[in-house]
Amino acid sequence: MNYFSLKFLFILLLTFSSFSTFSSETSTKILLIGDSLSAGYGLKQDQDWVHLLQNEYDAQNKQITLINTAISGQTTDNAILKIDAWLEAHQPSHVLIELGGNDGIRGFPVSILQKHLTELITKSQAAGAKVAVMAIQIPPNLGPRYSKMFADSYGKVTNETNSYLMPYFMLDIAIEPSLMQDDNLHPNAKAQPIIRDFMSLEIDKWLQQ
Repeated sequence: MNYFSLKFLFILLLTFSSFSTFSSETSTKILLIGDSLSAGYGLKQDQDWVHLLQNEYDAQNKQITLINTAISGQTTDNAILKIDAWLEAHQPSHVLIELGGNDGIRGFPVSILQKHLTELITKSQAAGAKVAVMAIQIPPNLGPRYSKMFADSYGKVTNETNSYLMPYFMLDIAIEPSLMQDDNLHPNAKAQPIIRDFMSLEIDKWLQQ
């Protein structure tokens, strides 16, 4: 093999190596920190929206991996105890926080909710992840004043932390009885593809920011 052939081969290998590195760097790993709404409460293992969306990404050959750490009953303070381990284990490029519903049901002070959300966001950002927070809303059981202060917390926290505010996927689901389980709190299997499609669009918007 002459000098020019060797030089061409070297350039080709260098180009391929650069392309491979770029490809791996552009893959997206989303750590989802959530509660029963994302944990598939009351559903079979392969029915929840997270599972359905990952299947869609795989079918489309999208380099997006969803890491679902959602736990039924999880509150923001529960998640704070676990987030360091999750970040270290998974090293996500993005973190999506779907939490607060259980805090609201328990009547947690709004100031505590905001403090916990801020801590979850700043820990994720310190680990190098881009963060989105879903704007959870709760029924007006504890009064309209608390419900409004609760809902307003998400915009306040995301503005202060320069994170992304994502709309709540339950707004249109919760008002349709045919899409809810008998407890009238959790979406049923019929609702999961609707949530999948909603989240596919919203995650795309977030990733394009």
